[in-house]
Amino acid sequence: MNLNERRLRFRAVLGGDACVHPGSVFDPISARIAADLGFELGMFAGSIASLTVLGAPDIVVLTLTEFADQIRRIARAAPLPLLVDADHGYGNALSVMRTVEECEAAGVAGMTIEDTALPRAYGSGTPALLSLEEGEGKMRAALRARTDPATVIVGRTSAISITGLDDAVRRARAYAAAGVDAMFLTGVSAAEQVTAVRAATDLPIILGGTAGDIGDSEAMAALGVRVALQGHQPFMAAIRAVHETLKALREGVSPGDLDNQPSGELVRRVTRQGEYEAATRAFLGG
Repeated sequence: MNLNERRLRFRAVLGGDACVHPGSVFDPISARIAADLGFELGMFAGSIASLTVLGAPDIVVLTLTEFADQIRRIARAAPLPLLVDADHGYGNALSVMRTVEECEAAGVAGMTIEDTALPRAYGSGTPALLSLEEGEGKMRAALRARTDPATVIVGRTSAISITGLDDAVRRARAYAAAGVDAMFLTGVSAAEQVTAVRAATDLPIILGGTAGDIGDSEAMAALGVRVALQGHQPFMAAIRAVHETLKALREGVSPGDLDNQPSGELVRRVTRQGEYEAATRAFLGG
């Protein structure tokens, strides 16, 4: 797999004039499906990583090793440029460096590093942010650690909903000065908030969902948004499908009577069965 080429494709998205919605992926099959359907980008979220690997909620109990291992499986299976949510970098700025090394080696096209104070500290009941200085240090550490200049480092902040727009602008300006390639914003509720951050940095914007309606893809593109997440419905749909299938079987429904099974052709395509059969003929004489 040509990882540099994938990273350049992601950079082309960030440098374009359109806003794309990434496919939310969580394993090799979902990544292949997203690639086959023509998604420009895959997104592997920290919350979905925790659910996939541990069956645990998004409370930052996943380890970097577990995260990177799943990234590697996804990246190996499909040529989709992959953006991942690397949370707080699994520790301080030195841990961020290790996170970038592991995620880059696993095959990401880009990763977000956020300035939220994680994991939750004893006695803290509400989300909090790192100091501006520590957040900026994490961004510089991430940039120092990457080995492929095409790997996209995205500064992420939830300051808009925690400390306000002025602080979000201040942080975005500092992270841009540190050299990040894009800004990832959460908690956005108005177009004016995106406009303010964009004006302060001139960086492409990635939106992690919004608390208000800021328009369709065309309207978001005009604001400088180049990637807008839509949530992680594929994994949620998978939970429901598995639950309903197992429940039906447990209750005595015959396997042949299940009506939610994929066609043989779809299974053949997403497992790349034809490619394996060709390799078998070529190398095993079958």
